[in-house]
Amino acid sequence: MVVIREVSAKSIFDSRKEKTILVSIKTNSGKTFKASSPSGKSTGKYEVHCYKKSLEDDIKTIKQFKEYFSEEILDEYEDLKRVEDILDGHIGGNTLFAFESAVLKAIADEKKKQIWEIVNPTLREEKEKKFPRLVGNCIGGGAHSEVKGKKPDFQEFLLIPEGNSPEKSFKINKEAKEKAGFILKKKDKSFKYQKNDEDAWITSLNEKEVLDILKELDVPIGLDIASSGFYHRGKYHYENPMLKREIDEQLTYVGNLIKNYNILYVEDPIQEEDFESFSKLLKKCPNSLIVGDDLTVTNSKRLKKAIEMKSINAIIVKPNQCGSLIEVKKVCEIAKENNIKMIFSHRSGETNETILSDLAFGFQADFLKCGITGKEREYKIKRLIEIEKSLK
Repeated sequence: MVVIREVSAKSIFDSRKEKTILVSIKTNSGKTFKASSPSGKSTGKYEVHCYKKSLEDDIKTIKQFKEYFSEEILDEYEDLKRVEDILDGHIGGNTLFAFESAVLKAIADEKKKQIWEIVNPTLREEKEKKFPRLVGNCIGGGAHSEVKGKKPDFQEFLLIPEGNSPEKSFKINKEAKEKAGFILKKKDKSFKYQKNDEDAWITSLNEKEVLDILKELDVPIGLDIASSGFYHRGKYHYENPMLKREIDEQLTYVGNLIKNYNILYVEDPIQEEDFESFSKLLKKCPNSLIVGDDLTVTNSKRLKKAIEMKSINAIIVKPNQCGSLIEVKKVCEIAKENNIKMIFSHRSGETNETILSDLAFGFQADFLKCGITGKEREYKIKRLIEIEKSLK
């Protein structure tokens, strides 16, 4: 059993060189456990706030709570509910996620088990274990690529290798991304091998030109359109080339892209308020994954609404979007009951934290989206490979 004796927190820098939170707990075993939270740049309107008032305020607040945990015995995943009952309303989503992640690490250490075994205690005994397919950001645009001049309006151009081996998929994605760089050099005169927030290639090409390149790589293709980022006053405002699309035109355009490029996965093709148009696109393209992120923000109520309206057949799970790992479990259970594919996802501002991989495997997610290259991204992929090797 785990009892928390001390709690502390501090700010650290994420992969964007912006501040995020690291939480440390000291337990009755005398050991210290730490966990950090990522931060998103392209955030959904309905996400919880990262911090109650500010990062500095959350750091002060969480230190005041150490006495509140001295009587709490934490022994399993569900005991995180006790943590949430104490901290509810006092801290933001980033801080709660980091705190609960540290607690999970402490419970796993006490039981001499892997973190994913605390998430899913019966998984080791199950014959059929699946590893999430890797979803890697190869070429970037949108809010993740801060450049002067042209860039794709869509935020991410993704590669999704087939198969049940993270190690093989990692190799495929790295080789394909390198090849994409060579092709970009030929087709984009301004290309200089620069990378964006998620270590994806920066280009001045538009989405069709990028998709033409991805077709050459012979790996299943995905898109994160992040359309809320360029939707305002009832229209989708494209800049490369400059044009405005009404909702019907956006639906037709995205539907044609899915068909013409055989796109497996399309995230946030419609702005975050429009459940109905998501539903129309899913009806039109039932064999592709129509993925909710800003639409659903790892929130069980919004997921239920999306299911009722038949808006999606896949959901992004970002633990710090809701903060609560109890809510994450609830979202995963609802998704499984309704045959909604689950994609556990990193954020654009990442840290060296690897618990995302344990959560993805523990909840038997269908996909893990965490980039292709870049130190903070690779830590997560390598953790998944470590789990893969441990089970052979």
